[in-house]
Amino acid sequence: MIDFEKEMDAILQGDPLGILQIKPKVSSAITADERLISSFEEINDFIREHGCEPEASRDIRERSLYSRLKGLRESPEKAISLKSLDTFGLLSSVIAKAEKEIKTIDDVLGDDALGLLGGDDTVGVDDSDIFNLRNVPETIEMPDKIARRKRCKDFADFESLFKQCHGDLKSGKKEFRKFTGEQQITPGLFFILNGVMVYVSEVGRREMKRGKTNARLRCIFENGTESNMLLRSLATELYKDENGRRVVDPYSDLFTEIDQVNESDDATGYIYVLKSLSDDPQIRGVENLYKIGFSSQPVENRIKNAAKEPTYLMADVAIVTEFQTYNLNPQKMELLLHTFFAEACLNLDVFDGEGRRYAPREWFVVPLHVIETAAQLLVNGEIINYRYDSLNHVIVEK
Repeated sequence: MIDFEKEMDAILQGDPLGILQIKPKVSSAITADERLISSFEEINDFIREHGCEPEASRDIRERSLYSRLKGLRESPEKAISLKSLDTFGLLSSVIAKAEKEIKTIDDVLGDDALGLLGGDDTVGVDDSDIFNLRNVPETIEMPDKIARRKRCKDFADFESLFKQCHGDLKSGKKEFRKFTGEQQITPGLFFILNGVMVYVSEVGRREMKRGKTNARLRCIFENGTESNMLLRSLATELYKDENGRRVVDPYSDLFTEIDQVNESDDATGYIYVLKSLSDDPQIRGVENLYKIGFSSQPVENRIKNAAKEPTYLMADVAIVTEFQTYNLNPQKMELLLHTFFAEACLNLDVFDGEGRRYAPREWFVVPLHVIETAAQLLVNGEIINYRYDSLNHVIVEK
């Protein structure tokens, strides 16, 4: 009688052509990933320029490269794909995952990672049936509307905004900064996508699908075209474009940079700046009128009923900017900013739906760039050396 197990072991041991030998797997997808290669070359360029590895310093770019290198060292698969580019031996200490040694028939059956040889989850299923699809979603959700570029008929209404943006960039009032998160896509902001400046004119109603928020945008391009792409689509394109940038005020992102936040940091809330959309002439006619406030929940949720709340002047509001705070006391920061701008507080009575009178104390007549400068001084602790000159709308030394 033939001993099948013994015969199979003999076949495995006597494999002159090496057919059954398992070779290390290298992902061609990662090797061909131009973004991965480009990001690693940025690290090499930093070392060439500074003569040392990037560290977890206070410089945003250096800290970002430090975090990126740390992530590569924790990923053997990526480290292997970048081996030929590792000029400075940055990834030489990374150990590739050991391959399983296949010697017996039991080893073959135990190494069935893809379930090709069956298992408990295939009981009662005919694996020979070509119409039996496994590990394939029943339906693939497609967007209800595919965005296409088209000529912007009212581009003349936006042309001056692009010119102003270029002027602000030249004078230093604005600057380019790397795109790092979908929450940075808000109405009234400019981005650089594939070398073209983009203005986000409108953000439609936000919808939650599978735990992620999305919305239809109206994007105006400097070349005279427009698109109604989805928010997440724009974010994806900005991520893919290694030169994708956002145009921001120099003092934005004061309380956190995404590259600097990790699991040990404590998210404490949001500091926000709003502008009123009121039709009341007493409010609409006030230039540089902004609300500085704090919210423990996302600002979009907090302002849903703005038109019914006296603190929002009984009118809808628009988010100008918001900062998620980490490891800080946002209520205290809000109070300090209110105190700093106390002389510029809006003096106006507002009446609710039942005729009761209120005097909101969170609205200030202060230029936006001054508010952002004050926030920067607050973060670095230097605000005690300055005061706000409400007559000339500037911050001056005490």
